[in-house]
Amino acid sequence: MSQQKQEKSKESQNEAISAKTPAAKDYLGENQMKKMSDQIAEILKELDCMTGLESVKEQVHSLANYLLIQKIRQELGLKNPVISRHMIFYGNPGTGKTTVARLLAKIFRELGLLKKGQLIETDRSGLVAGYIGQTAQKTQEMIQKALGGILFIDEAYSLIRESPNDFGREAVETILKAMEDHRDDLVVIAAGYPALMDDFLLSNPGLASRFGTRIRFENYSPLQLRQIASDLARAMDYTIDKEALDLLEHQVENLLEQSDGTFGNARTVRNLIEKAMMAQANRLIMSNHIDPEELSTLHKEDFEGN
Repeated sequence: MSQQKQEKSKESQNEAISAKTPAAKDYLGENQMKKMSDQIAEILKELDCMTGLESVKEQVHSLANYLLIQKIRQELGLKNPVISRHMIFYGNPGTGKTTVARLLAKIFRELGLLKKGQLIETDRSGLVAGYIGQTAQKTQEMIQKALGGILFIDEAYSLIRESPNDFGREAVETILKAMEDHRDDLVVIAAGYPALMDDFLLSNPGLASRFGTRIRFENYSPLQLRQIASDLARAMDYTIDKEALDLLEHQVENLLEQSDGTFGNARTVRNLIEKAMMAQANRLIMSNHIDPEELSTLHKEDFEGN
């Protein structure tokens, strides 16, 4: 077909669509469209305020834009491709996976793609029982809680074990069926260490094709974790002075170098801060000098025992 004929065909197709459907602003109302866009933008602003995670932010922005456009197309009566909303989150602990899942739940709810938008967090212990026939029931109960929202399965790879008598595979089969039966009112996010999650996806022929979106959460850099430490402390009405932050950053560098690929990121930083708070409390009690500024400040010496 010549380029001229292709252009005419495309023009005719667009005219047919226009004739069939009113303009989006007329059908939805400009206020409704703006409100919808503003609500999503507000949620994405929360994401953008998080330290690091640049590639994650880019993927979530793209996903949000796609979902918004598909919602508008749906309201206009246009056909939408049937795609899987289920996701895999690759990443070590403390890289923001649960926080991002919670923001995604809000986005799905605001667009009316999920009725409730709740995030139900679970792991192997919440899905697998100890006796034959109990795992399917236990998993189904968790799925019922998540209907209308997101079921977030942390360390999903732990559902697959080598033992032939393990009941984790029964949980996987139950989840797979729910993902198909409730594709319009349930999103499943399976999360965990990258290498182990690949093994999880290969463990069942139906798994890989069910998860349409894969998001990789990289480890934070020591400098980013320094900022996260400062933010975590501020949220609890503490300040970490510069020397203490320098030491904490050095400690994080050492822990990252010594890790075997399972570094705890923000979770590790939180643990270091909590230990420093204990050290500060002991120091203040022994000093017999407690003033408001000292009550709110963590010094280098408070981190030296970490």
